[in-house]
Amino acid sequence: MNTTNSPEQWVDLYADDLYCYALKFISQTDVIQNLIQETFLAGIKGHQTFSGKSSEKTWLIGILKNKITDHLRSKYKEVPASQLIDDDKTIEGFFDSQSGHLSKEPKAWEFNPAILLENKEFWGAFNDCLSHLPEKTAQAFSLREIEAVDSDEICKVLGITTTNFWVLLHRARIQLRQCLEKNWFEK
Repeated sequence: MNTTNSPEQWVDLYADDLYCYALKFISQTDVIQNLIQETFLAGIKGHQTFSGKSSEKTWLIGILKNKITDHLRSKYKEVPASQLIDDDKTIEGFFDSQSGHLSKEPKAWEFNPAILLENKEFWGAFNDCLSHLPEKTAQAFSLREIEAVDSDEICKVLGITTTNFWVLLHRARIQLRQCLEKNWFEK
């Protein structure tokens, strides 16, 4: 059985980890801070029922994950048409307007992916590229590829159709590849 810390210690022990976790899905610092505060409050309310089957940190991240999901659901219930138009403009130039194919073939990467997973500098470049994607596109990619959330659940969370989800995921991959080529692989 895991030992538990007093809730007064949680901020010192877990706030940084919770912040880093939330940053994968939400870019606004004030929203992240509010969600972490709500997580700690929910943890305090449920502390007596914590069974110890996981670590406290894992338990709190689970609470935060639910808070993030609720936040994203409420945020994306209604999407202004202007946001959809802006999303389309972010990929201008990637495709040939006549054929619909990529206008420029991606370069072959000559790096071992397993080695890159261990490289902190690569992850810094990756996170920087991810932060430059449109918010919903970055969230769709993070939920699917980093958190391995089921696509149906992502569609519910983001309030999008399955078709729109796959389009966002495709756009994220193209934009991330282009950004990584420019900011990591060509350096």
